[in-house]
Amino acid sequence: MEAARHGREDAGRLEGLDGLRGLAAATVALYHAQWLFAPGSLANTPLPLRWLQDWGWTLVDLFFLISGFIFAHVYLTDERMTARGLRDFAVARFARLYPLHLVMLLVCAAMLGREPDNTGAAFLAHVFMAQAWVAPAGHTFDGPSWSISIELVCYLLFAVGAVWRRALPWICVGSVTLCLLYFVRFGGGGSPWSDELLQRGLLGFFLGQLLWQARARLRRIPTGMLVTACVVSPLMVGGSVSPILPLDLLCFPAALLLALRLPLLRSRPLLWLGARSYAVYLVHFPVVELIRTAGPLPGGTPSLLIGFAAFSAIVLFLADQAHRWVEVPARRGIRRAFSSPVGSGQPSPASAG
Repeated sequence: MEAARHGREDAGRLEGLDGLRGLAAATVALYHAQWLFAPGSLANTPLPLRWLQDWGWTLVDLFFLISGFIFAHVYLTDERMTARGLRDFAVARFARLYPLHLVMLLVCAAMLGREPDNTGAAFLAHVFMAQAWVAPAGHTFDGPSWSISIELVCYLLFAVGAVWRRALPWICVGSVTLCLLYFVRFGGGGSPWSDELLQRGLLGFFLGQLLWQARARLRRIPTGMLVTACVVSPLMVGGSVSPILPLDLLCFPAALLLALRLPLLRSRPLLWLGARSYAVYLVHFPVVELIRTAGPLPGGTPSLLIGFAAFSAIVLFLADQAHRWVEVPARRGIRRAFSSPVGSGQPSPASAG
């Protein structure tokens, strides 16, 4: 019975989104890798690389969108979540996020503890996964982990809707509408702003939920239109308009729908990368900071190619080790220790990462 149950769940795994998530994590890592080079050394790079230099940080918003879609796929196909299912949900989220987060926090504390902003208060904020709420703790220690704090808010709201299904449409539509109004009225162009973190998370996560709800109709969209949206909408960013609007409304939904269709996103290399996407996301920043201590790398095409290739190899190796020796054993151990009896009626959250 147990094997049959897991067989049904594995058949429903959205592997294309695993591949897309891996690409998003790699893009965020490469965005931060530009800090390794001397100022101005990337000025003459081709347009796609220049776009990455300026807007690679927005791929975090693609994470939120993917998470919302996958959570709906995993948890909303059956009856409403029971009290036992809610407990399993909380355990699964803790097992997925906290062990590697804690390990990387300790690594960053050992490496970067003397940085002025890396205070004891900031450390405690990271320990309780509240770093996005204690400025400037969201940019201390393992800086990109700020998104974990935002994900937790999304999980809490989603859990409310999964238990009380009548509330879920209001939560989804209300979150997306309010966040869109915010970005239309107050959103600014240029770099990411620290007062927009929650709005970015809520918009992406619950937009992903709405995309899942409309998945049958969205299948009718021609692939050519989706490709066009992915190509054209990134060119719309810039100026005084928040880049979150064209990317969250056009580019990222189109990329998600394409990932569900294209076999390339289910290829073995991208599935390998997707399984390690969380490790890539948390490991790459301390690698950047460690290399920067030696001073900026020189410019020039050979230096850029060697620098990015070496950085990528180091991050992928460390992410693989972190995945094998921290993520997987800790996740299994925690879920085994708090697992509910078979037949609880709730789907496995294995793919809801």
